[in-house]
Amino acid sequence: MGRGRGKVEVRRIENSVSRQVTFSKRRRGLAKKARELAVLCDADVALLIFSDKGRMHHFAAHGSMEQILDRYERYLLCEDRDVTEDYPEESQENMSYDHIKLRSKLEALQKSQRNLMGEQLESLTFREVQQLEHQIDSALRNIRSRKDHILLNSIEELRNKEAVLMEQNSILEKEKAALGESLHTTNTAASSTTAVAAALPNLNICPDDSDEPGS
Repeated sequence: MGRGRGKVEVRRIENSVSRQVTFSKRRRGLAKKARELAVLCDADVALLIFSDKGRMHHFAAHGSMEQILDRYERYLLCEDRDVTEDYPEESQENMSYDHIKLRSKLEALQKSQRNLMGEQLESLTFREVQQLEHQIDSALRNIRSRKDHILLNSIEELRNKEAVLMEQNSILEKEKAALGESLHTTNTAASSTTAVAAALPNLNICPDDSDEPGS
């Protein structure tokens, strides 16, 4: 009686060339299986694959990828929570598809915002935590760049104000000097007039005694 085949450990292929060859073969095989499943079972099948280089490969049966993803989002919203729990006046049947889609996107944005604030991180995978870290690092770089831009603009504005004040101060100094020179000229002229008046003889004209009456 032969021994059964041992369990093969699946782990990352370290050699980049071998990894790329294996990726191409397995990707084509997976797409073939997805296509067969869609044809044989009349199923809506969507396949999304991102390589380690970030290149996307996709396959969608019986419709576009967008239609299948929209259906997936709607299904998640209806399955994960009871839409009548917070909105008892609205039932799942009479809510429009666009309404459900918008609400789903709103909840996704709110969850993303809470994650960016460091909240509700327990459900995130390692890759999602890495992506969140990259987003925060990128946001911090943008914030620092904006802060530096604002500081440089403030410094430039202060320098311009300083130049204007220095120019105004220079004009005031010139006006002050011109006023002082004018006052000096006026005082000099007044002093000269006083000196001339003092140098003139003091003429006292007295009446002649012969002119007195009864002489």
